[in-house]
Amino acid sequence: MKQNEMVAMILAGGRGSRLHDLTNKVAKPAVYYGGKYRIIDFPLSNCANSNIDIVGVLTQYESVLLGSYAAKGGLWGLDTKDSGVFVLPPREKADADLDVYRGTADAITQNIDFIDNYDPEYLLVLSGDHIYKMNYERMLRYHKEQNAACTIAVMPVTLEEATRFGIMITDESGRIIDFEEKPAHPRSTLASMGIYIFDYKKIREILLADAQDPDSKHDFGMNVIPTLLNSGEKLVAYKFEGYWKDVGTIDSLWEANMDLLNEDNELDLNDSSWTIYTEDATAMPAYFGPDAEIDNAYITQGCQISGQVKNSVIFTGAVVKPGAKVIDSVLMPDVVVENGAVVTRALVADGVKISRDAVVGEADSKEILLVAQDV
Repeated sequence: MKQNEMVAMILAGGRGSRLHDLTNKVAKPAVYYGGKYRIIDFPLSNCANSNIDIVGVLTQYESVLLGSYAAKGGLWGLDTKDSGVFVLPPREKADADLDVYRGTADAITQNIDFIDNYDPEYLLVLSGDHIYKMNYERMLRYHKEQNAACTIAVMPVTLEEATRFGIMITDESGRIIDFEEKPAHPRSTLASMGIYIFDYKKIREILLADAQDPDSKHDFGMNVIPTLLNSGEKLVAYKFEGYWKDVGTIDSLWEANMDLLNEDNELDLNDSSWTIYTEDATAMPAYFGPDAEIDNAYITQGCQISGQVKNSVIFTGAVVKPGAKVIDSVLMPDVVVENGAVVTRALVADGVKISRDAVVGEADSKEILLVAQDV
């Protein structure tokens, strides 16, 4: 890829309200995952591994922590003379009560001057809250081969899941002929992953026109993609094969962590050929007491395990004291489970303390319990 041939813009302003208390003080992309990572580490690492030098991170809700974290471009090797991660909050508007992005497309439009500064041929637009590994260079090659105005990464889902996504209907060649946003009766199971490559000059014109449309919601799925289709531009689907998780709920975030316990998990965070970079935690190696019982667990540095841990993911600095049991659960950083406490099918937020002999969660519960305050 030529320098600045493609600029990436990561949409990272979502509140993530379905994650409840986990996003009361931090934006969804800043939520912890996988022992030591934050969700935004994945698109940023994908950009670094795909040789994309310029990355804009568009923040909005609870942006202070996320913005200061993403600004550390060196975490992903994007801090050289010719590369960087740039945090881009909403611009102040004289006619608006709040400084907010009106939609996903508006977030890009408000930052067109930033993109123009690098004069790219192509624009890559990413969601900042999905967990996956993808080579965007390969997707760009496909985009060029197809001579498309827009390429959308898609993932096959079940018919039931298809009602939650933007769904692409394609012909036999893979050209997108129709698009449905969260259809009640899906005609396809190809779900948009929220990953787009556009010819920049074409999308720039459409975005500027959309910004002036008072009836538009200024959204890629609801407005921009249909506009491209209706104008006769060529849109193609890029079929992704691999691990991809939209962690929009407590259950899906728990499931994504539990997936790490599977030896055949496609994500493979130990893959040295596609490293997921993150901030190094200053912590001692994990400590296992003489009476510790470990069965199928993912345990990170700085943990102190003296009780029982089974089918669970334990984040940096968590403590499980003697006689305590953690089963089918996720403990985020610095959680303390005191002596004799039992935690089952739960996701425990960072810094929470489970008191002595407390019982949290149930083995036969259909939903995962979020524990966001001391018990």
